[in-house]
Amino acid sequence: MKKAKPSASSASPVVKETSPPAATLSEAQRLAAAILEVLAGLRAPPAAAELLNISLPRYYQLEARALNGLVAALAPRPKGKQPSLENRVKHLEKELAAAQRACARQEALVRVTQRSLGLAALAKPQTAPAKNGSRRKPRKPMVRALKAAQNLRSQADAGAAGNSSVVPVQPPLPSGAAQETRP
Repeated sequence: MKKAKPSASSASPVVKETSPPAATLSEAQRLAAAILEVLAGLRAPPAAAELLNISLPRYYQLEARALNGLVAALAPRPKGKQPSLENRVKHLEKELAAAQRACARQEALVRVTQRSLGLAALAKPQTAPAKNGSRRKPRKPMVRALKAAQNLRSQADAGAAGNSSVVPVQPPLPSGAAQETRP
């Protein structure tokens, strides 16, 4: 039994074969002749396997492949020229280029419209990953959040000391801001 050598670049699993496929056209013709002799009843499968120097299970595998190939060769084919994958890729690349040009045109029209109306252009979001490898930049703490956390800590310390006075959690308002009073 021979094993297929795994390629360093392929991630496919290792496939075990009992014997390699026909290496030359003459060997393939010899295999086909032996299979046809068995199918015609001139030779028994074990005798054909012995003649070909392969195991009996391998002979049956080759016979099944030969019959599948015969059926596939006789299957009806679509008429006319069929599009190849290369042509499909070229067509899709042309569509992509046309869509990119249309997008650039729309963006230019938006910029012209914004300028004519006197609107400030919107800043483009940054999509480059941070230098540490993560996609998002680390969030900077907000001053209000720090003040609220400090206020909560002081309340917890005051509650632990036995002082039950209630201190509001709202952060202080900036100077000059109007304070809303609720009844």
